[in-house]
Amino acid sequence: MSAARAVAAAALLLAIAPTCAFAHDIPPSVIVQTYVRPEGHTLTVLVRVPLAAMRDVAFPLTGADELDLARAEPMLRDAARIWLAKDLAFYEDDRPLGAPRLAAVRASLPSDRSFGTYEAALAHVTGRPLPAGTRVVWNQAMLDVLFEYAIASDRATFSIQPSLARLGIRVMTVVRYRPPQSPERAFELSGDPGLVRLDPRWHQAAWRFVRFGFAHILDGTDHLLFLLCLVIPLRRFRDLAVVVTAFTAAHSLTLIASASGLAPDALWFTPLIETLIAASIVYMALENIAGSSNLHRRWMIAFGFGLVHGFGFSFALRETLQFAGSHLLTSLLAFNVGVEAGQLAVLALLVPALQLLFRYVVAERMGIVILSALVAHTAWHWTADRWAILRQFQAPTPDAVLMLTLVRWLLVVVGAAAIAWLIAVNWRRLGAGDLRIRPAPKRD
Repeated sequence: MSAARAVAAAALLLAIAPTCAFAHDIPPSVIVQTYVRPEGHTLTVLVRVPLAAMRDVAFPLTGADELDLARAEPMLRDAARIWLAKDLAFYEDDRPLGAPRLAAVRASLPSDRSFGTYEAALAHVTGRPLPAGTRVVWNQAMLDVLFEYAIASDRATFSIQPSLARLGIRVMTVVRYRPPQSPERAFELSGDPGLVRLDPRWHQAAWRFVRFGFAHILDGTDHLLFLLCLVIPLRRFRDLAVVVTAFTAAHSLTLIASASGLAPDALWFTPLIETLIAASIVYMALENIAGSSNLHRRWMIAFGFGLVHGFGFSFALRETLQFAGSHLLTSLLAFNVGVEAGQLAVLALLVPALQLLFRYVVAERMGIVILSALVAHTAWHWTADRWAILRQFQAPTPDAVLMLTLVRWLLVVVGAAAIAWLIAVNWRRLGAGDLRIRPAPKRD
């Protein structure tokens, strides 16, 4: 009897196995598509997410892996409430909105392209569902959801805080915001990005970019080493102010120009700039070893290399400019302010540290040579590695687009040279006196 019962239980399990999907592994990569549109007193949110990311939900199946569309809607609604509604937080003028109304839900084929536009996505989600006999592999299907939030006014400012990282190992949330009577804005958010303002005020955008600029200069090892090469032989506030200001003015110029779309968008351009940045560090370190003492030459070199470093800063801004809203120029200037603040913070630590080093540990000239040699050695390896990557790209073919880009940047370089010439002339007229780098004053 016990053997018969065991066989019956096994047969029963085999019979009911096709009716549900058991728990499965975490998907390696998940892309969530979202439309957000305030209209009247309703915030409409359309979401598309792979059904495979909805773990621990028993979807009814008709075969080994085909979704039973006739009985799937209750489970689809549960998946939308458990995995999406709780992890999509919206704010109106910094006030959290209440729980959304689940207006519509449906399963879609992986080949469906209705989420290309807001209008098509809305018509698709609210339209007729797939026929019950459609063959849909459950872990290849898409879950489309329509949420509706009650709001006070569509003229308010809205923010989103998606916490969807648990959907997969790598989660990318693409948000398309459709404010009334304004162009659509797109965001690409990785993991759990925190609070994202969909229509930031100018001061909100500025503060975000000040913080980003400050953090970026502290994380940029190559920029910090270049700054170290500028500081090692100076260490006087007056000399430092001239050189660092020239470097900041130059990288601000190319950063703004690059963010405005004037930089080449070819694949070879990024490794070219990275190689030139490493080479600039090598050059400055060798100048320190050679004992160059001409302040006029030093700030001119800093200005020239600052133009190159500005492109490097612009690469870091590519993914961040999406948070600028309609305040692009304000955000760029704020980023530069953050970079300058970070540079000043580094200088505030470097200068006293170098003073102590050269006073108690090693003689000044020997210390300059040793530190510069270490920096040159590191930067030389960077240059070699980046040059090897750059050589993998084919040389650009001269065409009308390339020539136009070169002419534009020739104008930028001419303008930068004119600014540098004006600074040099005014510096002399103001009685700069001896332009040689003077050693830091010795203390008894």
